[in-house]
Amino acid sequence: MSGTSEGPAPAADLDRPVVTESEINTPSRTEPPARAPYSSVFTAAPLAMAVVDREGMVVSANDSLGALLGSAPDELAGAVAADLVDLTCDARTWHAYREVLRGRQSRLRCTRRLKHPDGHSLWVQVTVAPLPAEDRAVLLSVADISSRRELQGRLRHLQMHDPVTRLPNRTLFFERLSAALEAESYEQSGTGRIGLCYLDLDGFKAINDTLGHRVGDRLLAAVAERLTRCADEAGHARPSTPLVARLGGDEFALLVEDSTGTEQLAELAESVLEAIQDPFDISGQRLSVSASIGVVERHAAGTSPTALMQAADTTLYWAKADGKSRWTLFDPERNAHRMTRQALASTLRPAIDRGEFQLEYQPLVGMEDDRLHGVEALIRWNHPQFGVLTPNRFIGLAEEDGSIVPLGRWVLRTACRQARRWQLDHPDEPPIFVSVNVAVRQVWDSDLVADVAETLAETGLAPHLLQLELTESAVMGSAGRPLQALKALSEMGVRIAIDDFGTGYSNLAYLSRLPVSVLKLDGTFVRGFQYDDRDTSTRPNPADEVVVEAMIQLAHRLGLTVTAECVETSAQATRLRRIGCDTGQGWLYSRPVPPDRISELLDTPGVQAGVGNP
Repeated sequence: MSGTSEGPAPAADLDRPVVTESEINTPSRTEPPARAPYSSVFTAAPLAMAVVDREGMVVSANDSLGALLGSAPDELAGAVAADLVDLTCDARTWHAYREVLRGRQSRLRCTRRLKHPDGHSLWVQVTVAPLPAEDRAVLLSVADISSRRELQGRLRHLQMHDPVTRLPNRTLFFERLSAALEAESYEQSGTGRIGLCYLDLDGFKAINDTLGHRVGDRLLAAVAERLTRCADEAGHARPSTPLVARLGGDEFALLVEDSTGTEQLAELAESVLEAIQDPFDISGQRLSVSASIGVVERHAAGTSPTALMQAADTTLYWAKADGKSRWTLFDPERNAHRMTRQALASTLRPAIDRGEFQLEYQPLVGMEDDRLHGVEALIRWNHPQFGVLTPNRFIGLAEEDGSIVPLGRWVLRTACRQARRWQLDHPDEPPIFVSVNVAVRQVWDSDLVADVAETLAETGLAPHLLQLELTESAVMGSAGRPLQALKALSEMGVRIAIDDFGTGYSNLAYLSRLPVSVLKLDGTFVRGFQYDDRDTSTRPNPADEVVVEAMIQLAHRLGLTVTAECVETSAQATRLRRIGCDTGQGWLYSRPVPPDRISELLDTPGVQAGVGNP
């Protein structure tokens, strides 16, 4: 439905008498003789037409208009033209029509759907244009475009529906979604909320690849039928039925307009899972698939189609990652964490070049003499947006994208340079070693042996004052190149430590064949020592101490030293010292601190509890 104008026409004198039917059909004494044939053309024309006076009343109608409207032409004379072709249904068209009658607009063209007296509907294109000024009338023409509209409708249906499942396709889905999120759509009525179940099939690719696309298409059509049935059941006794659409491949969506809350979406997701889990009989074969579903439910105000689909896509990914064959509800906190993770990943490499990283050092203290023997270098990221970040926030990302190699190289050089500086600044004190964490990817993706040798030569640090820490799972699974690298480093004089020992493989037989010199007991073992002799109610199972003592004795027989992590109380330290632990690390001695605080500890005869704490 539309109105168009084609420029202004000269204003008519509305006080003049209107043109009558006899003036149209009968030549006047003053008009040229050639005018009479035009009346015959008007009457016999196949195009439905009527002459309408400036007041909007039909002066004369031809036979074609009568046939189109189901009335005799004579019966139409004197009728209100706007009522015949429904020009009053909207304010814009009505205003344009009146402007044409007044001579202020040259033309009106619009599309209308009319009801024929026999009951059928027809689409027409209505055109209103002024006749010559002396006629003081306008010509109303009506063209039946029902066939064209029907063809357009069929073409649109083909364009907007999936040929395999006959469901609305991605284009129609987003058209409906966009309309549902328009303010005028949800502000006038309904709940003002919207929900979406976004799903794909688990195991469909295997069926499609092994049995062929023909079977796969039939399976998709069968899934579509079940989804439609679920939507119909969900829409029973509700204002609207969820829209089911195929978005592409094995991805489907169920759009719930005027959602009543997450409970409604949860029920719909559950019914979909249950419906799809039942086996399908396709071409004589019994096929089984499941679905993973991302569920989003929220206020329509303030959201957009893009934001809603991003949330749904993210939630579908969570459902897949959590084990498939399930539905997962969108969690803003989990999404915020994902977005933060993505932001960190995208800025990690440039941050190395910008110098946003720094090292802090946590003391490694001798159990027998309470003296500082070494420090562990711990990296911090001074992020301009998120503040100071600890390694657990970004090391995993660095390992995934490979930036752990340049980052690890920076840590190695910075830590060795600092250890050498302490040695030069405190020549009268026994030099302390520095322990640096190494990821397995650093061994695979770089020449770690060459990097270490170059760093030691550059800084002047003795090899035995450098300790490299690798996780137990990494070291115990070492073979080939990683094992060769560890052996080369050990032969160089560098100490190799197994971090978090006791939580991974714990392959003690293999341990004796590795070039390892230090075991660092995981903090979970040490926490078992955190009880008070005076409080018998808190005493743990004595087996905790027996296990730790056995590991320490085994390590000593293999020629290894043992460091206990997470030492927080003097009671823990006393028991660890009694069963032979060599070195302790934890808040009892110091939290990770800047380099100058380590210098202060080197000036003290012993590291007492809390001395190194800020």
